Amino acid sequence: PPGTLFFLSETAPTSAYSSPARSLGDTGITPLSPSHIVNDTDSNVSEQQSFLVVVAIDFGTTSSGYAYSFTKEPECIHVMRRWEGGDPGVSNQKTPTTILLTPERKFHSFGYAARDFYHDLDPNEAKQWLYLEKFKMKLHTTGDLTMDTDLTAANGKKVKALEIFAYALQYFKEQALKELSDQAGSEFENSDVRWVITVPAIWKQPAKQFMRQAAYQAGLASPENSEQLIIALEPEAASIYCRKLRLHQMIELSSKAAVNGYSGSDTVGAGFTQAKEHIRRNRQSRTFLVENVIGEIWSELEEGDKYVVVDSGGGTVDLTVHQIRLPEGHLKELYKATGGPYGSLGVDYEFENLLCKIFGEDFIEQFKIKRPAAWVDLMIAFESRKRAAAPDRTNPLNITLPFSFIDYYKKFRGHSVEHALRKSNVDFVKWSSQGMLRMSPDAMNALFKPTIDSIIEHLRDLFQKPEVSTVKFLFLVGGFAEAPLLQQAVQAAFGDKCRIIIPQDVGLTILKGAVLFGLDPAVIKVRRSPLTYGVGVLNRYVEGKHPPEKLLVKDGTRWCTDVFDKFISADQSVALGELVKRSYTPAKPSQLVIVINIYSSEHDDVSFITDPGVKKCGTLRLDLTGTSGTAVPARREIQTLMQFGDTEIKATAIDIATSKSVKVGIDFLNY
Repeated sequence: PPGTLFFLSETAPTSAYSSPARSLGDTGITPLSPSHIVNDTDSNVSEQQSFLVVVAIDFGTTSSGYAYSFTKEPECIHVMRRWEGGDPGVSNQKTPTTILLTPERKFHSFGYAARDFYHDLDPNEAKQWLYLEKFKMKLHTTGDLTMDTDLTAANGKKVKALEIFAYALQYFKEQALKELSDQAGSEFENSDVRWVITVPAIWKQPAKQFMRQAAYQAGLASPENSEQLIIALEPEAASIYCRKLRLHQMIELSSKAAVNGYSGSDTVGAGFTQAKEHIRRNRQSRTFLVENVIGEIWSELEEGDKYVVVDSGGGTVDLTVHQIRLPEGHLKELYKATGGPYGSLGVDYEFENLLCKIFGEDFIEQFKIKRPAAWVDLMIAFESRKRAAAPDRTNPLNITLPFSFIDYYKKFRGHSVEHALRKSNVDFVKWSSQGMLRMSPDAMNALFKPTIDSIIEHLRDLFQKPEVSTVKFLFLVGGFAEAPLLQQAVQAAFGDKCRIIIPQDVGLTILKGAVLFGLDPAVIKVRRSPLTYGVGVLNRYVEGKHPPEKLLVKDGTRWCTDVFDKFISADQSVALGELVKRSYTPAKPSQLVIVINIYSSEHDDVSFITDPGVKKCGTLRLDLTGTSGTAVPARREIQTLMQFGDTEIKATAIDIATSKSVKVGIDFLNY
């Protein structure tokens, strides 16, 4: 029988969960009806949008950019203006994710501008300035992310992560609004824009919420107007764009089918030559036409077909499995996003390890702190050589060592860089008389190996899963997907299982998909819940079933405390906008307040809120005063709703008698 149910009040100290007796009694409620799921289509995500333009920001680990489309002509996607100051050997539709603050911690510059300015500072002055790069990974690697999490600048000083992310987003906001105003010939207001920010799907909820907070701080949207900002998942955005691809817009790696008249083994080589040519021609144009068609590749897909999107960027690799739902070609997420920190940064770490092996870790650590700008230079030189690595390369790759590296090393060690290279036992790396490190192709490939191995390993695990066994296509997207070594490895491992496809402007795939998502957010229909959600309740104590330490006797009734009452399980399919409803009633007619605590867990076999891994992530506090004693019905209904949508989840409690309601967004940062 549905027993009475108490919610623990907020005043209970967390440590007292195992004996919560003192906090009970005043907030108890009882279930009224079995829970049911309501698909509330009218309150669905399609609020009438009155935005003139959608701007998507791809805030990447190594590089960032934005693209936009006017809602009146959604088939045109414009990629941002060219940025000043590019690098040799790197194509610049995006700008490096680097930020510079003055010694007073005020925003100074972003991207190439930040890098170049920092580089030109006098070394002693540079130590005062705060320069940050590749800081997005911190959100992925910090287990207990909060609004106060710090980042460390190149000079070792700490700054608040939230502030840095907000500065960066504000910079993009200003750049985009300026470009839009120039294009339109009149001032563009922020309120005309729907913003989309992409985040890795494997990020935990706190990191996704953190991005939203940073965007509010940057003024892109506000909590009151939260639907002006959509947080999109990177592989989903890529997936949306891949649906639109025509054959001439992609390169097929698999030898299974002939493409454009090439067949078999020459496909890969020829495909790339063609692609490079195509990219060269297209680089001048910043406007991409997305034909309003379902691309050819897609027309071969039938209802129920599955495909994997492998999004490999600078910091992380995200794997998502989608399935087609016809007729509209809506996407359904089949398997919860997996992946890990196996982005191209891994290759940079390996290069750094190599330098430590040759020159000593003590020297490299000191050099980074004492000559931070020269270190940045060295990494830029490495970046452009890294892009020249290819499976069939035979000639060595030369990396210029900055003069201050050579100079500082001699001061530090008392012997030359050349000497260090000679006596180090690192094969394949030699000193060339022009002052360069000369790396054999094998040495370069070895730097890629750990990262690529992790990606392949992860894909292998994914292909073992029954839901993934019959995948037709594998789309390789993201900046790291441009690496021929990764392409070859994926091809070698999975070419016989499915067709492997790379969109041509692979680094911009996510950006364009995010714009399409902003124009039509309803295209993704079903997601997998990454967590199990529920509320903490009391049930009638059942001898033999409930553990004795959970027994609580109150007014002669025996209760089992700390029960986790599930709303939705991890990995359950959740339709966008889906509502899960529960009805409760206060246990005591005289009660003046009820408090509902919401909990989450990564496991789905949760019984008690005290189980390991269960975290509190929301509180609904409903004030029951304000009705005179007579008018209140004998069984007063309190409805609790959780709406699973976007990357946000909203919970509401409604007192049916008074129509009073309280709403809360699930919060992973402040509990």
